[in-house]
Amino acid sequence: MSHLSDIIALGEGFTTEFKRSGTAHLGRELCAFANATGGVILIGVEDDGTVVGVQNSNRLKSEVQNIARSIDPPLAVDVELQNQVLVVTVPPQNSKPYSSNGKFYFRDGANSQQMTRDEIREYFFKEGLIRFDEMPCARFDLEKDLTDSVCQRFSKQARLPAGADFFQALENLHLIKEGKMTNAGAWLITDDIRKASSSAHVSCALFLGHTKTRILDRKDFDADVYSNYQDVITWLLSKLNTEFIIETRQREERPELPEAALREAVVNALAHRDYRSSANVQIYIFEDRIEIVSPGGLPAGMTPELLGIKSIPRNPLLFGMLYRMDAVEQVGSGVRRIREICRDYGVPEPDYEINDHWVTMTFKRPELVNGVRVEDATEQVTPEVGEQIEAQVEAQVGAQVEAQVAVRILTACMDAPLSSGQIAVALGHKTLSGNLRKAFPVLREHELIEYTVPEKPKSRLQKYRLTEKGRALLKQEGA
Repeated sequence: MSHLSDIIALGEGFTTEFKRSGTAHLGRELCAFANATGGVILIGVEDDGTVVGVQNSNRLKSEVQNIARSIDPPLAVDVELQNQVLVVTVPPQNSKPYSSNGKFYFRDGANSQQMTRDEIREYFFKEGLIRFDEMPCARFDLEKDLTDSVCQRFSKQARLPAGADFFQALENLHLIKEGKMTNAGAWLITDDIRKASSSAHVSCALFLGHTKTRILDRKDFDADVYSNYQDVITWLLSKLNTEFIIETRQREERPELPEAALREAVVNALAHRDYRSSANVQIYIFEDRIEIVSPGGLPAGMTPELLGIKSIPRNPLLFGMLYRMDAVEQVGSGVRRIREICRDYGVPEPDYEINDHWVTMTFKRPELVNGVRVEDATEQVTPEVGEQIEAQVEAQVGAQVEAQVAVRILTACMDAPLSSGQIAVALGHKTLSGNLRKAFPVLREHELIEYTVPEKPKSRLQKYRLTEKGRALLKQEGA
């Protein structure tokens, strides 16, 4: 407990209430603090912070405890006397919401206010006491909307037993309750998700450069949640660059960002978003980054510090179905798994921007030159070719060029012609070094590389490409 004078000095506020005397309206104050983050009530202190003290503190303590027990559900509070002030502490509670005499209260600044019907409803959703995905979907007609094609697709996606009664299976999966389709069921068993929730679709956009000034491609996905997830991933991968990873004997082609991490990020956005929001999931591809934006902020009980440590699904019924459909790799591991995948892939972990209305996950795109990542181009471009191939290069070019530098230049040009500047970047240099400038004419002289515009050696479009002789030399060792 903080020193009494420090609490008084801060004045009344969201977590502090002063009462001159008695227990009038104390139930309202206790209820409001319990429905918030807890707080302290000082009995024996004027509104301006003047300490007047209390009389008969033992009787007052008993009254406070009786009022706390009358809260629904009963409330445990700490009561102690400090310098003739009765300090009533309401700890953070886990059994929200609390009511006093059948009424619900919340803390609004330095005041305790009774909740309206809409405020009570919103509070229940915010605290996760009502699950929107489990509520009946008023827009879904079981007779009209369950078409054969929709049912067949869902049966396959959810791996329903062959020959099973479809309605009974949906009831067993809790997608139909009391004869009505739940929201989760309506999002999964449909040919147009906007029939159930007008903003449940996903919008994707590819932009030129680093801003939203110019759109190169745009696509909305509005089928069922599972199909949208798969289609979004296909669209994403089609827009990403291919990176070449060169090992000792083989070259692997892979997306510039890990597909598994992107899958986790997209399914998290679809599974944990607030479907009551009028906004939809949005995915933006820029030259330098990918943003995955999910409406609704974090669910109740989750904080930014707990990301990757704790999992609290906002839509547990939908999340459970996506797990059954193998869209979710491992329950409760989304953010942690994304971070691990990115580390193993050799790319930065995504950044998060979080407020009450949005969660934005941003993946930084690596800069590639000829399919090779710039920041580690030296390691990626240069295979461990061994002494034999370097010796062969040295035998051809002599001491005019360092053999390892020559091999790096040849390897950089394997897949497509590059300018001298692009080759420099691919080898990890910001500008052309003296060694590189010296190497190009020597390698041309020995017919290992050649101009793409031989008739105009100084053309601004000039590039170097690997000759058949140069390619054959590299292939000898499987470079």
